[in-house]
Amino acid sequence: MPEVTTRYQPGTPCWVDLMAADQQAALDFYRDLFGWQGEIGPAEFGGYAVCTLNGRPVAGIGPAVAMGDQPPPPTVWTTYLATDDADATLAAVTENGGTVIAPVMDVGTTGRMLIAADATGAVFGAWQPVDFIGAQVVNEPGALTWNELYTSDPQLAQAFYPAVFGVRMPPREGERKHWGLDVAGRTVGGVRTLDDLPPGTPSHWLTYFEVDDADSTVDALVRAGGSVLVPPFDAPYGRTAVVQDPQGSVFAMIRVPR
Repeated sequence: MPEVTTRYQPGTPCWVDLMAADQQAALDFYRDLFGWQGEIGPAEFGGYAVCTLNGRPVAGIGPAVAMGDQPPPPTVWTTYLATDDADATLAAVTENGGTVIAPVMDVGTTGRMLIAADATGAVFGAWQPVDFIGAQVVNEPGALTWNELYTSDPQLAQAFYPAVFGVRMPPREGERKHWGLDVAGRTVGGVRTLDDLPPGTPSHWLTYFEVDDADSTVDALVRAGGSVLVPPFDAPYGRTAVVQDPQGSVFAMIRVPR
């Protein structure tokens, strides 16, 4: 099992979570689809559930509730990038054309977080770990395996993320519309243009979960009330599909050849 036991380096995708209008329904759906275990959490954490795979944290699912005069958050998977200093990250976001959506907050003794949009409008989170490093199992069926930024302005994104997180975004070999997200010489994510997506699609981060069989998992998703946006196809990195859960959250699944 690809277990993670040490802190993620800054700029590395380290966690994903979903805020769902019907939290219990989301917990049931992803349990049946990916084998996750999770239950509604304590009130002091807003009922947030840390889902596990084989006993290790893999993703979060919380309730989409309004805070103050703000509307409930959308039902989307949010990618969190690791940081060693959430306050410095917040300052760098604003200094480089980003927008702060939720300022830095302490999450008990687990860590500190913020939610922001980059200079092209793609929403992401930043996580500064204390007791909780993030996903502790990755790159196996049912777990997070890839995070990709789809952006309306690659040049602007290539200025923003290196300035905020110290990452690099070199072009992928032989590709004109695809860049890597590199941390310490290792590719930990990807960046693409919106050229192949429907007109009007906003900049966004897409979460990829690994599966044993993309076709059969898509079939199971449809039987459970989900929908298919991009049917399974063979890509250079594995058989991939883009889907939507019954509450409208979009994510990708991929069968990675070993």
